[in-house]
Parts: sequence; C-alpha cells; structure tokens
Amino acid sequence: MNGMDRKIEKKHPQLKRAIWISAIAVLLLLIIYSMFFGDKSSKLNIETDKITIATVERDIFQDYIAVIGTVEPIQTIYLDAIEGGRVEEILRDEGSKLHKGDVIIRLSNHNLLLEISNHEAEVARAVNELRQARLLMVQQQLINQSSIIDTRKVLKQQERMFRNNEKLFETNSISREELEKSREEYQASLEKLNLLLENQKQDSMFRAIQVAALESSVSRMEKNLVLIRARLDNLDIKAPVDGELATLNPEVGEVINYGTRIGTINILDSYKLKAEIDEHYIDRVKKGLKGACDFSGKDYTAHIEKIFPEVKNGRFFVDMIFDDSVPSQIRIGQTSRIRLELGESRPAVLLSRGGFYQSTGGQWVYVVLPEQHVAVKRAIRIGRQNPRFYEIIEGLEPGEKVIVSGYDNFGNADKLILK
Repeated sequence: MNGMDRKIEKKHPQLKRAIWISAIAVLLLLIIYSMFFGDKSSKLNIETDKITIATVERDIFQDYIAVIGTVEPIQTIYLDAIEGGRVEEILRDEGSKLHKGDVIIRLSNHNLLLEISNHEAEVARAVNELRQARLLMVQQQLINQSSIIDTRKVLKQQERMFRNNEKLFETNSISREELEKSREEYQASLEKLNLLLENQKQDSMFRAIQVAALESSVSRMEKNLVLIRARLDNLDIKAPVDGELATLNPEVGEVINYGTRIGTINILDSYKLKAEIDEHYIDRVKKGLKGACDFSGKDYTAHIEKIFPEVKNGRFFVDMIFDDSVPSQIRIGQTSRIRLELGESRPAVLLSRGGFYQSTGGQWVYVVLPEQHVAVKRAIRIGRQNPRFYEIIEGLEPGEKVIVSGYDNFGNADKLILK
C-alpha cells in the first residue's frame, strides 16, 4: 500500500437500516395524512374555451316570459249537418267570403220526402175527422132542439087541458078519472122535457170535448208538419253568420248523417293570439295579464282573455285579445313573439340563463374560485326566471362567477380544473 492509497471504511449497517425505516415512516405518514386530511373529491380537467362563464350581478329583475302567439280568428263557427242526406251540389269553396244565409251545400233525402208525404196524408185524415165530428155535433144539436120544441108544445097543450079539467071537475062536469089522466099526461111531458134538456146538455159537453180533442190533435199534427217541412230547408246547408269558409269536408255524392261536421267558418271581425306557455307558470298566469308583441315592426299590446287549464306535453294554452288596434294585413296562422308580463320588476341577484339548468334542475352550479382556476359545486335556490336571467334566492353573491353552459360532459366531478 502506497502513501496515496486510503482505506475505505464500511458504513455501519445499523445506520443504513435506520435511514430506511425513517423513509418508510415518512411515507406512511404522508399516506395516512392523505387518507384523513387530503382532498378526496373527484376532479376533471376542462378547457375554458369550451365553457361559458357568467358573473352573478344585482340588478332589476324584469318579471316576464317570452311566448309565441299564433294568429287565429276571433271566433270559429262549426258547421254540422242538422239533416242527413246525399251531397248533390257544393256551391262555395274553402276561402270563400260568406254572408249570412248563403247556401254552401245542397243535400237530397228521398226518405224525408216520403215521410213528409205520409204526414200530410195523416193530417188530411185528421182534418176530415174533425170536420165530420163538427157536422155530427151540429146535426145532433138540431135534433135535440127539435125534440125539445115538440115536447114543449105538447107540454103546453097538456098543461092547458089539465087546468081546464080542474075547473070542470069543480063543477062536476067531468069525472075524477079524466082529471087524473090529464094530470098524469101533463107530469109525464114535464119530466120528458127535463130529460131532453139534460140529454142536450150532456151531449153538447161530450161532443165539445170530442171536437176539442180532435182540434188539438189536428193542431199538433199541423205544427209537426211545419217542422217536418222545415227539415227540407235544412237540406240546404247555409252560412249562419258572415265570415270566411275556412274548411269544407264533404264531397259531391257523399252521404252524410245527422251531426256530421261539415266544416268551419271564421269570423274575421277581429283576431286573437293563441299562445303556448310552459306549465311552470300555470299558477302565475291569470286573466287580464298584458303582453307586448310586434307585427311588421310596430308594437301592439294584448291581454289574456281565456286560459285553457288542460296541460299537454308540459304546456298549456291561452287566448289573448288585442287591446287597442289590430295589426293591419294580419293573417291567420301568422306568429309573433310575445313579451308576457307576470309581475312587477324589482331588484334581485341575477344569474344568466344557460344549459346547466337542464342538468341540475337549478339546484346547484359550478362556482369558479377566484384566482385558483378551479370550479366547485355549490347548492343554490332559484326563484323566478325570465328569458335572460334566473332570480337567485340563496347560494350566490354578486360578483361571483358561475359556469352556465351545459354540465352533461362533466359527469359527477366535484371540481373542475380550468385550463
């Protein structure tokens, strides 16, 4: 061994073991710390140019919704067949202007003609029976009156004879038998006259009732005949009002039944707007609410006149009537965007509308933490909403930034790392 060489001493094995133990202990401490105190939330990296961030602000919340209104005629009249028959002729086409009473369709109905003919024959028979009953009543009255006259004549003769016989009997000129005989003849004639008078009274009452019943029957039959004949007029389907023939369903040669829908007539004196509204607002929409709409660059106002409460596919309908003037050159089927005022405007904390609502139902949002490039979940409560903003009841403060675009691609991430 020369002077330049130096003996290398081996490290103590216990020192080496202590180093390894210390390193393992530190590692275990880090793991334990991470398990109990570390951030265990799920994270997702997001590129900021693929999301929309809005700032929460305090401003005036304008309580309105935007709906689409479709122009409809102020009233639609339905044409239904009030008499069945075969379509012989169509005199008006769809889109024609109509005046009240104009014939639109002519029908034919041979069974109705036969029914009218049979009823006319029945009326004629009833009228003839009434005529015969009246004639018999007059004849019987004459017969009864003649019998009464003859009986009264005989009664007077017998009364005169009886009175004379009484005087003769007093002078013993006649026997008692002759007196009693004249008395009996006189009393029998008197009773016969009373019987004839009662018979005349009863017969007159009976025949008057019979004639009255026949007269009532004939009157009913004649009224029914008038109604049946009027059914002939119903074979001509006429316009009940002035308007425009909107639809017409039958074709020539088609047989239609009673109650069949023939078509519709639009009354064009004015127009209304039928608007479709989300069921979310059904409790807040009332009659009389006003809305602003635009036609050809000019503003018009309308109010809700009728609400249809039935909800279909999450929507319900209302009818709105123009307040002052109706737009010129307006057309049925034309649409307009309506700004429907639901209440008074007032200050509120506002958040811009966005696709996040469809994912969260407005129950929570991702809030961007200042200067950390991180967005975290936070529960919120939303009140009213309009086409531009949500009213924030709690959970957010003015100046905070929120991701308002859709959350569909974020899964269940608790934090979003913004890059």
